[in-house]
Amino acid sequence: MKISRFALFAIVLAGLFAFPLPAVGAPDPAELRKLTKQASQLNELYRGQIQSLEEVRIQAKKATDNSGDLEARLARAKADVSSIAQNTYIAGPIDGAQLLIPTVDPYIALGQAANMTYLANQRISKMQSIQALIDKAKEAKRTAAGKIEKLRKEIKEMQGKRREIERLLAKYGFQQPGGSSGLTPRLIAVRAEIMRNFPMPYGVGCLRPGDPGEHGKGRACDFMMSSGGRAAAGADADRGDALAEWLIKNGPRIGVMYIIWKQRYYDIRSGGGWDPMSDRGGVTANHYDHVHVSVF
Repeated sequence: MKISRFALFAIVLAGLFAFPLPAVGAPDPAELRKLTKQASQLNELYRGQIQSLEEVRIQAKKATDNSGDLEARLARAKADVSSIAQNTYIAGPIDGAQLLIPTVDPYIALGQAANMTYLANQRISKMQSIQALIDKAKEAKRTAAGKIEKLRKEIKEMQGKRREIERLLAKYGFQQPGGSSGLTPRLIAVRAEIMRNFPMPYGVGCLRPGDPGEHGKGRACDFMMSSGGRAAAGADADRGDALAEWLIKNGPRIGVMYIIWKQRYYDIRSGGGWDPMSDRGGVTANHYDHVHVSVF
């Protein structure tokens, strides 16, 4: 029995739209922008980037971007299936009896049959990929929504600590960078004390003009534990561990605000304790070759 072109086209399109669309609400980029602005205001109020807020903000941004990318891929995949359906319709049906009719060129008929088989296989493969994309899109939306909610809670928690942090800031006072070094007196003192206690064969980097973070404000130094972008190992890694522990122990005395080492951060303002960081993309970005120290 022949299947009409219209009927075949309808079956293909019906298969295209048989997949359920993700029911999870899409993450709201506007909400993320609003929360990012609130986090920035808290950073300014608390005199420096709050690592817990920055970490959750980065996670929320990545999750939201990933959700958007999957939605775009899903739309493209559906368009591809629609195109395959149209090509199937244009190619027309093939009746096995046609191959036995002497007036029908068997090469043309066989070519048409092969073409229809190819299009059918293409459609099956593409439909399977759409189902996988739908599953991924659902999960990505849930993840993004969860990260945004986590950022909202983190902001609320840090806002609730305002009086406590204001007392902490009052204890250390406010210093402006000065002199030719462009560093605050506190950072100069902290750097000197660290270097009296720990050898620094790979150097120290502090002021970074134009940097929007603590380096640009003259309140941060990177104490290198290796060279050439290599992860610190052996005695160098041990020295980094020892420096981090020394900073945690002596931080309240000398005015350390937060430490970053081995893809972890220790922020005095958010309660202390090591917390993991997201992958920032490399050895140096993940702080495997240096200990970052920011001061109040």
